[in-house]
Order: sequence, then C-alpha cells, then structure tokens
Amino acid sequence: MFHLLRYTLIFLLLVLVLPAKGQQTNLNMLEHDAKPYYFGITLAANQSNFKLGHSNAFLATDSIMVAEPLRTMGFNLGLLANARLSEHFDLRINPQLVFASKNLYYRETYPKPQQDTVQRIESILLSFPLQIKFKSDRIGNMRVYTIAGLKYDYDLASNARTRRADNLVKVKKGDYGYEAGAGFEFYFESFIFAPEFKISNGFGNVHVKDPSLRYSNVIDKLQSRMIVFSIHLEG
Repeated sequence: MFHLLRYTLIFLLLVLVLPAKGQQTNLNMLEHDAKPYYFGITLAANQSNFKLGHSNAFLATDSIMVAEPLRTMGFNLGLLANARLSEHFDLRINPQLVFASKNLYYRETYPKPQQDTVQRIESILLSFPLQIKFKSDRIGNMRVYTIAGLKYDYDLASNARTRRADNLVKVKKGDYGYEAGAGFEFYFESFIFAPEFKISNGFGNVHVKDPSLRYSNVIDKLQSRMIVFSIHLEG
C-alpha cells in the first residue's frame, strides 16, 4: 500500500509542478505566509507493528518456537494547529485519534505440532505530538518541509488490567516517543493540500510482564513502531 502511495505522491508532483514551467504562475494565498497561526484537519493511514525483544524464557521453552511481530494497517483522524515562529520555522501540534492493530505471530508445538497462532493487540490511541517544522521558500504554489518532535500516546483499549485466560499479551496505557518526517504543501485558492510521510516510534517498553501468561512469558519488551502517510488540509 505504501508503495502505491509513493507513486501517487510522485504523480501529484508531476501534475501540479510541471505545468507551471514555461508560464507565469499566479501565487495563491499570499497572505497565509504571514499568519501568526492557523488550523487544519488530518486524515492518515498507518502501518504499525512492535519491535519485539525475546525473554530468557523463550530460549528455555520448547512449546513456543517462534514469536514475531506482524505489520498491520490502520488509520488516523486528527486536528492541526500551527504557530509561526519565524520565516522558516513553525511550532505544530497535531493531536490524533489513531486506530492501530499490532499483532504477534506464534508457532507452537503444544497442544499439537506446528500450530500457528496470531495474537491481536488492538489499540485506540490518543496521540499528542509536538513538532518543530522547518519549511523551504515557496516554489510557486508549492513548499517542501520537514518535521521532528516528541509525542505522548494514551491507549484507550489497553488490556493492562485485564484478567482472563492465559492466551493474552498485556500492554501499558501510556507510551512516549519521537516523530520525524517530510512533506509538501500545495497552495490552492482557498486551502493548502499537504501530503506527508513520517515515522512515529515509541521509546518505552509497553509490555506488561506476567510470567503466568504463556504468550507473554516469552517476551521481554515491546516497542511501538509506526509509518504514517497523512493528508493535511490547512486553512
């Protein structure tokens, strides 16, 4: 899917930029660059997974032979607030509601040989990123930018306190991490269309260790990993 999005972005660049060559370009929203702040909305698709570290129990067990993370797709909905710091730097807040599923794959020899199991760990995250945005000079009705910053995620669907059967992997409610990415801003007459790619990774270990849970016992740590393709509509 992300290969398709990449080719879509290249196509957008060709359609929007190449026609401007050889002709006078009418600059849209000239007053926008001087605004002290502005707002927008965000629609995004994400690909998420865990970075998994095995525990010592994984080496000792003979019932679970494989424990690996799987990559899955999800989507984001968010708001955007942008404050102008200088000609090339902005401060950006982009709170989002993130729907993601970070699944784990197990290959077991118990209770029967070569049984494949997928543990679904679904998350509904309230994500609060704070970013610094560095933007280029305008190239006609286009601008290139990069972002970098920190985030805090709160998982509304966390099962950290759940008491159920042993086929469970528990994760914490809170996580923190970093974000980095790049994008383009295309200026139209009444709005800005901004496609963006970024990585959004967690620093912390979100795994809640519980030796009594067989699927959890073989894991030492889980760290969140996410690739996000976003469309920002800004006014």
